[in-house]
Amino acid sequence: MRIAMISMHTCPLATLGGKETGGMNVYVRDLTRELGRSGIGVDVFTRSQDEHQPHIKHDLGNGNRVFHIPAGPERPLPKDELFKCLPEFVGGARLAAALLEEEYDLIHSHFWMSGVVAHDLRNWWGVPMVHMAHTLGAVKNRVARYAQEQEPILRLENEAMLLKRADALVVSTESEREELERISNGDNGPITVIPPGVDLSVFHPYPQAQARKELDIQVGDKLLLFVGRIEPLKGVDTLLRALQILQRSGEIPANLCLSVIGGDPTKPRETRHAELEKLMLLRDELGLSDVVTFLGRRAQETLHCYYASADIVVMPSHYESFGMVALEAMACGTPVIASDVGGLAQLVRDGETGFLVPDRNPEAMAERLRCVLSDGKLRLQLGRRAADQAKDYGWDLITERIIELYKRTMSGWAE
Repeated sequence: MRIAMISMHTCPLATLGGKETGGMNVYVRDLTRELGRSGIGVDVFTRSQDEHQPHIKHDLGNGNRVFHIPAGPERPLPKDELFKCLPEFVGGARLAAALLEEEYDLIHSHFWMSGVVAHDLRNWWGVPMVHMAHTLGAVKNRVARYAQEQEPILRLENEAMLLKRADALVVSTESEREELERISNGDNGPITVIPPGVDLSVFHPYPQAQARKELDIQVGDKLLLFVGRIEPLKGVDTLLRALQILQRSGEIPANLCLSVIGGDPTKPRETRHAELEKLMLLRDELGLSDVVTFLGRRAQETLHCYYASADIVVMPSHYESFGMVALEAMACGTPVIASDVGGLAQLVRDGETGFLVPDRNPEAMAERLRCVLSDGKLRLQLGRRAADQAKDYGWDLITERIIELYKRTMSGWAE
């Protein structure tokens, strides 16, 4: 079996924490690696964003390749400029396959623009396509507060098209299945719920003191951690306001630190991402300059140390289709406090592996932070249960389910 994996707008080899890098990158990268270990060949097609990078890389092991396809200027582009690059990208993928005399049994696309590419390639190559949206524009628009956060009609129309025309759809949770069926009014392809996996050889319980020593963090400090893209949807402002509530009430530990991984705070202010600049200003306005540190991007290979060092990982998102950061933290034995939204509501077991709080509610967030920070025994109990739950999400188990879906889809196509 040979799979064409489409991740047009972002590369699975990219450093996490950038504007367009996050859980989807990890998903594509780790699934490709695990498929390779299972004897399945995979070529990942992504848009070239650096003319100095090789156009073919073999960094995912087992003979699997990442093709960086030139489409438009070879530099990062805003998402709203990428759609016009899709025809060139499709042509580049076809040319690469033809030159290498490569044939595929199935196409697996990620995010809506990749789905549009996969739909075109399906017609050229005559093979079925499996599509995973990862996030849906209609859902993002429902939780958006400002007009500039709204997803364009172009995305909504193409997502609706893909729901109808994909040969199989993958969603992470039952709640996402319900969202998809509501958006499509039931006019959609077959849907299979398969959650993302976690690499348990990397993310596993690790002595906190040892992890902190490796990161040069004081053993006696209290550490909160946020990991993710810096965008309004992630709700970091809610977390900052929760810390202000604790500070004003005199209940914030003197040695507390919140570390924020994501974005690039080293850029000059005038070139920083707007949301990062807004959050850095908010931190100072709330009097949290000595509490909150923006660390910028961190390599995926170091994240397990940050998770293991943390007393709590916080995910104040307004929406998450799943919540890869929460799963990775749980696998490391670190409790998670998260918004009661999307996939987080199903992944985090309230009161067992962490706590769920109402979205955009800094008072509720502050109360749960106060509770967990002040009770070391509770933190250990939550962490142990979280690590046990994460074992059900090992990539070997998840990949077996993906392969079975591939086989069913190919069989149905052949009929």
